[in-house]
Amino acid sequence: MSILSASSCTPFAANARTALSAHSSQSTSCLAAPIRWRLSAPSAGSRRCPCLVLCSSKPSGTAELVDDKHPTVAAVAASSGSGSGSDRSHSRTFLDARSEEDLLSGIRKETEAGRLPLNIARAMEELYETYRNAVLQSGNPRAKEVVLSNMAVALDRIFLDVQDHFVFPPYHKAIREPFDYYMFVQNYIRPLIDFRNSYVGNISLFHEMEQNLQQGHNIVLISNHQTEADPAVIALLLEATNPHIAENMNYVAGDRVVTDPLCKPFSRGRNLLCVYSKKHMNDDPELVEMKRRSNTKSLKEMALLLRGGSKIIWIAPSGGRDRPDPATRQWSPAPFDASSVDNMRRLVEHAGVPGHVYPLALLCYDIMPPPAQVEKEIGERRVISFHGTGVSVAPEISFDEIYTAREDPEEAKVAYTQALYDSVNQQYNVLKSAIHGKRGLEASIPAVSLSQPWL
Repeated sequence: MSILSASSCTPFAANARTALSAHSSQSTSCLAAPIRWRLSAPSAGSRRCPCLVLCSSKPSGTAELVDDKHPTVAAVAASSGSGSGSDRSHSRTFLDARSEEDLLSGIRKETEAGRLPLNIARAMEELYETYRNAVLQSGNPRAKEVVLSNMAVALDRIFLDVQDHFVFPPYHKAIREPFDYYMFVQNYIRPLIDFRNSYVGNISLFHEMEQNLQQGHNIVLISNHQTEADPAVIALLLEATNPHIAENMNYVAGDRVVTDPLCKPFSRGRNLLCVYSKKHMNDDPELVEMKRRSNTKSLKEMALLLRGGSKIIWIAPSGGRDRPDPATRQWSPAPFDASSVDNMRRLVEHAGVPGHVYPLALLCYDIMPPPAQVEKEIGERRVISFHGTGVSVAPEISFDEIYTAREDPEEAKVAYTQALYDSVNQQYNVLKSAIHGKRGLEASIPAVSLSQPWL
Protein backbone atom coordinates (compact mmCIF):
# COMPACT_ATOMS: atom_id res chain seq x y z
CA MET A 1 0.00 0.00 0.00
CA SER A 2 1.40 3.36 -1.01
CA ILE A 3 2.04 5.65 1.95
CA LEU A 4 3.22 9.23 1.65
CA SER A 5 6.76 9.55 2.94
CA ALA A 6 6.92 11.50 6.17
CA SER A 7 10.26 12.94 5.15
CA SER A 8 8.58 14.94 2.42
CA CYS A 9 6.33 16.79 4.86
CA THR A 10 6.83 20.08 6.61
CA PRO A 11 7.44 19.50 10.35
CA PHE A 12 4.35 19.82 12.52
CA ALA A 13 4.50 23.11 14.38
CA ALA A 14 5.31 22.26 17.97
CA ASN A 15 7.33 24.07 20.59
CA ALA A 16 9.53 21.42 22.16
CA ARG A 17 10.62 23.66 25.00
CA THR A 18 7.04 24.48 25.91
CA ALA A 19 6.17 20.80 25.88
CA LEU A 20 9.15 19.88 28.03
CA SER A 21 8.27 22.49 30.61
CA ALA A 22 4.85 20.96 31.12
CA HIS A 23 4.22 18.58 33.98
CA SER A 24 2.99 15.65 31.97
CA SER A 25 2.04 12.08 32.60
CA GLN A 26 1.68 8.98 30.46
CA SER A 27 -0.62 8.76 27.49
CA THR A 28 -0.86 6.95 24.22
CA SER A 29 -2.05 8.28 21.04
CA CYS A 30 -2.76 6.33 20.05
CA LEU A 31 -2.83 -1.81 15.57
CA ALA A 32 -1.33 -5.11 15.74
CA ALA A 33 -0.49 -8.40 14.27
CA PRO A 34 0.28 -10.94 17.00
CA ILE A 35 2.50 -9.36 19.64
CA ARG A 36 6.18 -9.52 18.79
CA TRP A 37 8.99 -7.04 19.22
CA ARG A 38 10.09 -6.43 15.64
CA LEU A 39 13.51 -4.86 15.61
CA SER A 40 16.57 -4.96 13.45
CA ALA A 41 19.28 -7.35 14.52
CA PRO A 42 21.63 -6.02 17.19
CA SER A 43 25.06 -4.96 16.11
CA ALA A 44 28.05 -7.09 16.95
CA GLY A 45 29.19 -6.69 20.50
CA SER A 46 26.01 -4.98 21.62
CA ARG A 47 25.00 -5.50 25.24
CA ARG A 48 21.90 -7.44 26.11
CA CYS A 49 18.94 -5.81 27.80
CA PRO A 50 18.39 -7.35 31.25
CA CYS A 51 14.72 -6.39 31.33
CA LEU A 52 11.83 -8.66 30.40
CA VAL A 53 9.74 -8.10 27.30
CA LEU A 54 6.08 -9.03 27.05
CA CYS A 55 5.52 -11.20 23.98
CA SER A 56 2.48 -13.03 22.71
CA SER A 57 1.31 -14.67 19.54
CA LYS A 58 -2.03 -15.65 21.03
CA PRO A 59 -5.13 -13.64 20.10
CA SER A 60 -6.53 -14.10 23.60
CA GLY A 61 -3.94 -11.69 24.90
CA THR A 62 -2.15 -14.22 27.08
CA ALA A 63 1.49 -13.42 27.44
CA GLU A 64 4.84 -15.10 27.64
CA LEU A 65 7.71 -13.40 29.41
CA VAL A 66 11.14 -13.87 27.92
CA ASP A 67 14.41 -13.12 29.63
CA ASP A 68 17.38 -11.07 28.55
CA LYS A 69 18.86 -13.92 26.48
CA HIS A 70 16.06 -13.57 23.93
CA PRO A 71 17.50 -11.90 20.78
CA THR A 72 14.65 -9.42 20.46
CA VAL A 73 15.18 -8.22 24.01
CA ALA A 74 18.82 -7.57 23.26
CA ALA A 75 17.73 -5.67 20.17
CA VAL A 76 15.70 -3.23 22.27
CA ALA A 77 18.90 -1.91 23.74
CA ALA A 78 20.81 -2.06 20.47
CA SER A 79 18.18 -0.31 18.39
CA SER A 80 17.52 3.40 18.18
CA GLY A 81 14.38 5.47 17.91
CA SER A 82 15.68 7.82 15.28
CA GLY A 83 19.00 6.43 14.17
CA SER A 84 20.75 9.56 15.39
CA GLY A 85 24.20 9.66 16.89
CA SER A 86 22.79 10.78 20.23
CA ASP A 87 20.79 7.56 20.44
CA ARG A 88 23.88 5.43 19.95
CA SER A 89 25.35 7.05 23.07
CA HIS A 90 22.01 6.92 24.89
CA SER A 91 22.15 5.94 28.56
CA ARG A 92 21.18 2.37 29.52
CA THR A 93 19.93 3.48 32.94
CA PHE A 94 16.41 2.12 32.48
CA LEU A 95 17.17 -0.85 30.24
CA ASP A 96 19.61 -2.15 32.86
CA ALA A 97 17.01 -1.96 35.63
CA ARG A 98 16.28 -5.27 37.35
CA SER A 99 13.80 -4.07 39.95
CA GLU A 100 11.33 -1.33 40.78
CA GLU A 101 13.94 0.37 42.91
CA ASP A 102 16.37 0.35 39.97
CA LEU A 103 13.83 2.16 37.80
CA LEU A 104 12.98 4.78 40.41
CA SER A 105 16.60 5.34 41.40
CA GLY A 106 17.41 5.64 37.69
CA ILE A 107 14.98 8.55 37.43
CA ARG A 108 16.66 10.22 40.41
CA LYS A 109 20.11 9.55 38.98
CA GLU A 110 19.35 11.17 35.62
CA THR A 111 17.66 14.12 37.34
CA GLU A 112 20.63 14.75 39.62
CA ALA A 113 22.94 14.53 36.61
CA GLY A 114 20.95 17.31 34.94
CA ARG A 115 19.88 15.12 32.02
CA LEU A 116 16.23 14.88 33.07
CA PRO A 117 14.09 17.95 33.97
CA LEU A 118 12.56 17.69 37.44
CA ASN A 119 8.97 18.08 36.26
CA ILE A 120 9.33 15.25 33.74
CA ALA A 121 11.06 13.10 36.35
CA ARG A 122 8.11 13.51 38.68
CA ALA A 123 5.70 12.66 35.88
CA MET A 124 7.70 9.51 35.10
CA GLU A 125 7.46 8.43 38.74
CA GLU A 126 3.69 9.00 38.68
CA LEU A 127 3.46 7.07 35.44
CA TYR A 128 5.26 4.10 36.96
CA GLU A 129 3.03 4.07 40.04
CA THR A 130 -0.30 4.31 38.22
CA TYR A 131 0.71 1.76 35.57
CA ARG A 132 1.97 -0.67 38.21
CA ASN A 133 -1.26 -0.42 40.19
CA ALA A 134 -3.37 -0.96 37.06
CA VAL A 135 -1.51 -4.07 35.93
CA LEU A 136 -1.63 -5.51 39.44
CA GLN A 137 -5.44 -5.17 39.25
CA SER A 138 -5.43 -7.73 36.43
CA GLY A 139 -4.59 -10.60 38.75
CA ASN A 140 -1.81 -11.77 36.44
CA PRO A 141 0.52 -13.86 38.64
CA ARG A 142 3.50 -12.33 36.82
CA ALA A 143 2.17 -8.78 36.90
CA LYS A 144 5.27 -7.37 38.60
CA GLU A 145 7.49 -8.77 35.85
CA VAL A 146 5.17 -7.36 33.18
CA VAL A 147 5.34 -3.94 34.84
CA LEU A 148 9.13 -4.00 35.05
CA SER A 149 9.42 -5.15 31.44
CA ASN A 150 7.09 -2.56 29.93
CA MET A 151 8.08 0.35 32.15
CA ALA A 152 11.80 -0.17 31.55
CA VAL A 153 11.24 0.25 27.82
CA ALA A 154 8.72 3.09 28.26
CA LEU A 155 10.99 5.14 30.52
CA ASP A 156 13.91 4.50 28.19
CA ARG A 157 11.96 5.80 25.17
CA ILE A 158 10.70 8.84 27.11
CA PHE A 159 14.22 9.66 28.27
CA LEU A 160 15.54 9.26 24.72
CA ASP A 161 13.07 11.86 23.45
CA VAL A 162 14.06 14.26 26.23
CA GLN A 163 17.63 14.01 24.99
CA ASP A 164 16.80 14.07 21.28
CA HIS A 165 13.42 15.70 20.60
CA PHE A 166 11.40 14.14 17.80
CA VAL A 167 9.32 16.56 15.70
CA PHE A 168 6.19 15.17 14.06
CA PRO A 169 5.45 16.15 10.45
CA PRO A 170 1.86 16.84 9.28
CA TYR A 171 1.70 13.18 8.23
CA HIS A 172 3.66 10.80 10.44
CA LYS A 173 4.08 7.16 9.49
CA ALA A 174 4.47 4.70 12.36
CA ILE A 175 8.11 3.94 13.12
CA ARG A 176 8.60 0.17 12.92
CA GLU A 177 12.38 -0.06 12.76
CA PRO A 178 15.07 -0.14 13.96
CA PHE A 179 12.90 0.15 17.10
CA ASP A 180 9.29 -0.96 16.66
CA TYR A 181 7.28 1.77 18.39
CA TYR A 182 4.04 0.21 17.20
CA MET A 183 4.64 -3.06 19.04
CA PHE A 184 5.97 -1.13 22.03
CA VAL A 185 2.56 0.56 22.40
CA GLN A 186 0.67 -2.70 21.89
CA ASN A 187 2.76 -4.45 24.54
CA TYR A 188 2.23 -1.56 26.92
CA ILE A 189 -1.56 -1.27 26.62
CA ARG A 190 -2.38 -4.99 26.36
CA PRO A 191 -2.06 -5.70 30.13
CA LEU A 192 -4.61 -2.95 30.83
CA ILE A 193 -7.42 -4.60 28.86
CA ASP A 194 -9.70 -7.15 30.50
CA PHE A 195 -10.33 -9.28 27.42
CA ARG A 196 -12.85 -11.44 29.25
CA ASN A 197 -15.08 -8.37 29.51
CA SER A 198 -14.29 -6.76 26.16
CA TYR A 199 -16.35 -6.93 22.97
CA VAL A 200 -16.39 -6.21 19.25
CA GLY A 201 -19.62 -5.13 17.58
CA ASN A 202 -20.47 -6.29 14.04
CA ILE A 203 -17.22 -8.06 13.25
CA SER A 204 -18.55 -8.91 9.76
CA LEU A 205 -18.44 -5.22 8.83
CA PHE A 206 -14.73 -5.07 9.65
CA HIS A 207 -14.28 -7.94 7.19
CA GLU A 208 -16.29 -5.94 4.65
CA MET A 209 -14.00 -2.96 5.17
CA GLU A 210 -10.89 -5.07 4.60
CA GLN A 211 -12.34 -6.32 1.32
CA ASN A 212 -13.03 -2.74 0.24
CA LEU A 213 -9.47 -1.73 1.09
CA GLN A 214 -8.09 -4.64 -0.93
CA GLN A 215 -10.09 -3.37 -3.92
CA GLY A 216 -8.49 0.08 -3.65
CA HIS A 217 -11.37 1.80 -1.86
CA ASN A 218 -10.93 4.33 0.95
CA ILE A 219 -12.55 3.98 4.37
CA VAL A 220 -13.29 6.78 6.84
CA LEU A 221 -14.39 5.94 10.38
CA ILE A 222 -16.40 8.68 12.09
CA SER A 223 -15.92 7.93 15.76
CA ASN A 224 -16.20 9.16 19.30
CA HIS A 225 -12.92 9.59 21.18
CA GLN A 226 -12.41 8.40 24.75
CA THR A 227 -8.73 8.16 25.64
CA GLU A 228 -5.25 8.55 24.24
CA ALA A 229 -5.17 4.75 24.19
CA ASP A 230 -7.97 4.55 21.60
CA PRO A 231 -5.69 3.45 18.71
CA ALA A 232 -4.13 0.65 20.76
CA VAL A 233 -7.53 -0.51 22.01
CA ILE A 234 -8.88 -0.70 18.45
CA ALA A 235 -5.81 -2.61 17.29
CA LEU A 236 -5.78 -5.05 20.19
CA LEU A 237 -9.47 -5.90 19.79
CA LEU A 238 -9.07 -6.43 16.03
CA GLU A 239 -5.63 -8.04 15.82
CA ALA A 240 -6.96 -11.61 15.74
CA THR A 241 -9.42 -11.05 12.90
CA ASN A 242 -8.44 -7.89 11.04
CA PRO A 243 -4.69 -7.30 11.35
CA HIS A 244 -4.54 -5.22 8.17
CA ILE A 245 -6.95 -2.66 9.62
CA ALA A 246 -5.19 -2.79 12.97
CA GLU A 247 -1.76 -2.00 11.57
CA ASN A 248 -2.65 0.36 8.73
CA MET A 249 -5.15 2.69 10.35
CA ASN A 250 -4.38 6.40 10.01
CA TYR A 251 -5.48 8.58 12.92
CA VAL A 252 -6.32 12.27 12.88
CA ALA A 253 -4.47 13.37 16.02
CA GLY A 254 -4.51 16.55 18.07
CA ASP A 255 -1.34 18.49 18.84
CA ARG A 256 -1.23 17.30 22.46
CA VAL A 257 -0.29 13.73 21.64
CA VAL A 258 2.69 14.93 19.60
CA THR A 259 4.00 17.53 22.07
CA ASP A 260 3.54 15.99 25.54
CA PRO A 261 6.99 14.57 26.46
CA LEU A 262 5.57 11.42 28.02
CA CYS A 263 3.08 10.92 25.21
CA LYS A 264 5.37 11.34 22.20
CA PRO A 265 7.03 7.89 22.28
CA PHE A 266 3.60 6.26 22.18
CA SER A 267 2.48 8.47 19.30
CA ARG A 268 5.53 7.50 17.25
CA GLY A 269 4.01 4.04 16.85
CA ARG A 270 0.92 5.29 14.97
CA ASN A 271 0.15 6.62 11.51
CA LEU A 272 -0.90 10.16 12.39
CA LEU A 273 -2.34 13.14 10.55
CA CYS A 274 -1.46 15.92 12.98
CA VAL A 275 -3.97 18.74 13.49
CA TYR A 276 -4.88 21.36 16.05
CA SER A 277 -8.23 20.70 17.70
CA LYS A 278 -10.95 23.35 17.49
CA LYS A 279 -11.25 23.09 21.26
CA HIS A 280 -7.72 24.46 21.62
CA MET A 281 -7.54 26.64 18.53
CA ASN A 282 -7.98 29.88 20.49
CA ASP A 283 -6.02 28.99 23.63
CA ASP A 284 -3.32 31.45 22.57
CA PRO A 285 -4.60 34.21 20.21
CA GLU A 286 -1.10 34.77 18.83
CA LEU A 287 -0.92 31.18 17.58
CA VAL A 288 -4.33 30.96 15.91
CA GLU A 289 -3.10 31.78 12.41
CA MET A 290 -0.14 29.40 12.68
CA LYS A 291 -2.47 26.61 13.79
CA ARG A 292 -4.80 27.24 10.86
CA ARG A 293 -1.92 27.10 8.39
CA SER A 294 -0.69 23.88 9.94
CA ASN A 295 -4.16 22.33 9.70
CA THR A 296 -4.35 23.32 6.04
CA LYS A 297 -1.09 21.46 5.39
CA SER A 298 -2.44 18.39 7.16
CA LEU A 299 -5.63 18.48 5.07
CA LYS A 300 -3.51 18.55 1.92
CA GLU A 301 -1.57 15.52 3.15
CA MET A 302 -4.85 13.73 3.83
CA ALA A 303 -6.10 14.50 0.34
CA LEU A 304 -2.91 13.06 -1.15
CA LEU A 305 -3.28 9.90 0.91
CA LEU A 306 -6.88 9.38 -0.18
CA ARG A 307 -6.03 9.88 -3.85
CA GLY A 308 -3.75 6.85 -3.60
CA GLY A 309 -6.66 4.65 -2.51
CA SER A 310 -6.71 1.74 -0.04
CA LYS A 311 -6.51 4.10 2.95
CA ILE A 312 -8.41 3.87 6.21
CA ILE A 313 -8.69 7.01 8.35
CA TRP A 314 -10.12 7.40 11.84
CA ILE A 315 -11.37 10.80 12.96
CA ALA A 316 -13.28 12.11 15.98
CA PRO A 317 -15.34 15.08 14.71
CA SER A 318 -16.15 16.12 18.27
CA GLY A 319 -12.71 17.71 18.35
CA GLY A 320 -11.66 15.99 21.56
CA ARG A 321 -12.29 13.25 24.07
CA ASP A 322 -15.66 12.43 25.59
CA ARG A 323 -16.30 13.75 29.10
CA PRO A 324 -18.78 12.68 31.79
CA ASP A 325 -21.90 14.76 32.36
CA PRO A 326 -21.13 17.07 35.33
CA ALA A 327 -24.53 16.40 36.90
CA THR A 328 -25.00 12.66 36.32
CA ARG A 329 -21.33 11.66 35.86
CA GLN A 330 -22.50 9.44 33.03
CA TRP A 331 -20.33 9.11 29.93
CA SER A 332 -21.60 9.41 26.38
CA PRO A 333 -20.14 10.36 22.98
CA ALA A 334 -19.52 14.09 22.62
CA PRO A 335 -21.54 15.83 19.85
CA PHE A 336 -20.02 15.83 16.38
CA ASP A 337 -19.07 19.01 14.53
CA ALA A 338 -20.96 19.12 11.23
CA SER A 339 -18.25 21.06 9.39
CA SER A 340 -15.60 18.47 10.35
CA VAL A 341 -17.81 15.64 9.12
CA ASP A 342 -18.55 17.48 5.88
CA ASN A 343 -14.86 18.19 5.26
CA MET A 344 -14.08 14.48 5.54
CA ARG A 345 -17.01 13.55 3.30
CA ARG A 346 -15.85 15.94 0.58
CA LEU A 347 -12.26 14.72 0.80
CA VAL A 348 -13.48 11.15 0.29
CA GLU A 349 -15.75 12.10 -2.60
CA HIS A 350 -13.03 14.10 -4.40
CA ALA A 351 -10.31 11.46 -4.02
CA GLY A 352 -11.09 9.90 -7.39
CA VAL A 353 -11.55 6.39 -5.95
CA PRO A 354 -14.58 4.80 -4.25
CA GLY A 355 -14.95 5.73 -0.60
CA HIS A 356 -17.07 4.64 2.34
CA VAL A 357 -17.94 6.39 5.61
CA TYR A 358 -18.75 4.19 8.61
CA PRO A 359 -19.84 5.20 12.15
CA LEU A 360 -17.62 3.62 14.82
CA ALA A 361 -18.12 3.57 18.59
CA LEU A 362 -15.48 3.16 21.29
CA LEU A 363 -15.87 2.49 24.99
CA CYS A 364 -12.57 2.44 26.85
CA TYR A 365 -12.47 5.50 29.12
CA ASP A 366 -12.03 3.33 32.22
CA ILE A 367 -8.45 2.38 31.40
CA MET A 368 -7.24 5.98 30.98
CA PRO A 369 -9.95 8.59 31.63
CA PRO A 370 -9.26 12.20 30.63
CA PRO A 371 -9.62 15.08 33.10
CA ALA A 372 -13.22 15.98 33.87
CA GLN A 373 -12.72 19.36 32.21
CA VAL A 374 -10.86 20.33 29.04
CA GLU A 375 -7.45 21.71 30.03
CA LYS A 376 -5.41 24.27 28.13
CA GLU A 377 -2.01 23.30 29.49
CA ILE A 378 -0.02 20.36 28.17
CA GLY A 379 0.74 17.76 30.81
CA GLU A 380 -2.50 16.56 32.36
CA ARG A 381 -2.29 14.03 35.15
CA ARG A 382 -3.63 10.61 34.21
CA VAL A 383 -5.05 7.68 36.12
CA ILE A 384 -4.69 4.21 34.58
CA SER A 385 -6.86 1.15 35.31
CA PHE A 386 -7.45 -2.44 34.21
CA HIS A 387 -10.89 -2.76 32.60
CA GLY A 388 -13.01 -4.16 29.81
CA THR A 389 -13.24 -2.22 26.53
CA GLY A 390 -15.29 -2.29 23.35
CA VAL A 391 -15.33 -1.24 19.71
CA SER A 392 -18.22 -1.46 17.27
CA VAL A 393 -18.94 -0.40 13.71
CA ALA A 394 -22.26 0.02 11.90
CA PRO A 395 -23.11 -0.07 8.18
CA GLU A 396 -21.85 2.86 6.12
CA ILE A 397 -24.17 5.84 5.84
CA SER A 398 -24.66 7.46 2.44
CA PHE A 399 -24.77 11.24 2.22
CA ASP A 400 -26.56 11.10 -1.14
CA GLU A 401 -29.55 9.33 0.35
CA ILE A 402 -29.91 12.04 2.99
CA TYR A 403 -29.22 14.87 0.55
CA THR A 404 -31.89 13.80 -1.95
CA ALA A 405 -34.53 13.99 0.78
CA ARG A 406 -33.70 17.64 1.49
CA GLU A 407 -33.46 20.76 -0.63
CA ASP A 408 -31.18 22.74 1.68
CA PRO A 409 -27.51 21.57 1.46
CA GLU A 410 -26.73 22.93 4.93
CA GLU A 411 -29.68 21.06 6.38
CA ALA A 412 -28.41 17.90 4.68
CA LYS A 413 -24.96 18.33 6.25
CA VAL A 414 -26.48 18.61 9.71
CA ALA A 415 -28.79 15.65 9.12
CA TYR A 416 -25.88 13.52 7.87
CA THR A 417 -23.80 14.36 10.92
CA GLN A 418 -26.73 13.57 13.19
CA ALA A 419 -27.29 10.21 11.49
CA LEU A 420 -23.66 9.25 12.10
CA TYR A 421 -23.80 10.47 15.69
CA ASP A 422 -27.04 8.59 16.41
CA SER A 423 -25.48 5.38 15.14
CA VAL A 424 -22.38 5.85 17.29
CA ASN A 425 -24.60 6.53 20.30
CA GLN A 426 -26.65 3.40 19.70
CA GLN A 427 -23.54 1.24 19.42
CA TYR A 428 -21.99 2.90 22.46
CA ASN A 429 -25.04 2.10 24.58
CA VAL A 430 -24.86 -1.56 23.56
CA LEU A 431 -21.18 -1.70 24.55
CA LYS A 432 -22.01 0.07 27.80
CA SER A 433 -24.72 -2.48 28.58
CA ALA A 434 -22.33 -5.34 27.85
CA ILE A 435 -19.38 -3.99 29.85
CA HIS A 436 -20.76 -1.77 32.62
CA GLY A 437 -24.15 -3.44 32.77
CA LYS A 438 -22.38 -6.82 32.84
CA ARG A 439 -24.81 -8.29 30.29
CA GLY A 440 -22.00 -9.50 28.07
CA LEU A 441 -23.00 -10.95 24.71
CA GLU A 442 -26.65 -10.79 25.74
CA ALA A 443 -26.50 -7.01 25.27
CA SER A 444 -26.54 -7.55 21.49
CA ILE A 445 -29.42 -6.08 19.50
CA PRO A 446 -30.39 -6.65 15.84
CA ALA A 447 -28.28 -3.66 14.76
CA VAL A 448 -25.24 -4.53 16.91
CA SER A 449 -24.04 -8.12 17.20
CA LEU A 450 -21.34 -8.51 19.86
CA SER A 451 -18.57 -11.10 19.81
CA GLN A 452 -15.23 -11.91 21.43
CA PRO A 453 -13.14 -13.14 18.48
CA TRP A 454 -10.01 -13.70 20.60
CA LEU A 455 -11.72 -16.52 22.53
